[in-house]
Amino acid sequence: MSTSSASLDNADLLKEERKSWYRSLWVVAGLALVVLISAGATELLDAERLSDGPRAIATLAGEMVPPNFSAARTWVQPLIDTLAMSVAGTALAVLFSLPLGFLAARNTSPHPMIYHASRFVLNVLRSVPELIMGIIFVAAVGFGPLPGVLALGFHSVGMVGKFFAEAIEHADHRPIEAAQAAGARPFQIVQYAIFPQVLPQLADVTIYRWEYNFRASTVMGMVGAGGIGLELMSSLRLMQYQEVSAILLTILGMVTLVDAAGAFLRRRLA
Repeated sequence: MSTSSASLDNADLLKEERKSWYRSLWVVAGLALVVLISAGATELLDAERLSDGPRAIATLAGEMVPPNFSAARTWVQPLIDTLAMSVAGTALAVLFSLPLGFLAARNTSPHPMIYHASRFVLNVLRSVPELIMGIIFVAAVGFGPLPGVLALGFHSVGMVGKFFAEAIEHADHRPIEAAQAAGARPFQIVQYAIFPQVLPQLADVTIYRWEYNFRASTVMGMVGAGGIGLELMSSLRLMQYQEVSAILLTILGMVTLVDAAGAFLRRRLA
């Protein structure tokens, strides 16, 4: 009896595995169909149009060589503005993301309504691109780095706050339960049982977002938010492609330095 029961169990397991495999196959096939439809709708499969691209890019690349660094001295202040914009925007994002992250985490939110309201705020901020926010803040406070800082900061809250909330929700529950058993108040539980656990993850997310914000701040000049992006747009409008290539190389160098600084900070905070 036991042998036959084991055989039946194995047969049931194989049947379930086969069903699971078929379900996965149907999901993959459905996703592949969606990808193909999307590629067709966006003309990604238009071979003739795509074949014209390399020739146009080669022509443009020829006009960008050699890079013209004659105006490099005038880019120093815009680069400093761009770096300052990314740092200030990230700091603003963390300032708002920390409380919102705790309110948007199920295990620390004081009430379901507050949880859902906080999640909604994060979704709204995340859904508006930083360039659109830049346009809004330029209209609100005028031109210069300030609207860039506000746009980067408030857009970043949507993502940083979400990552903070996810990290808080996945904190080990045992220290939390121990603090509760000891009679700790909610703020003390957050301070001593949750925050020390999630601090490395919060720091990692913050550094990553700073790196992203520096890249994003280079294009905020498109909407009048200052920085090196404004110099890039001015050169593009005047069709000074050799100067454009020099600015792009300068931005690439700065991005590399920022990435290296981020890696250094991660090692120090690990």
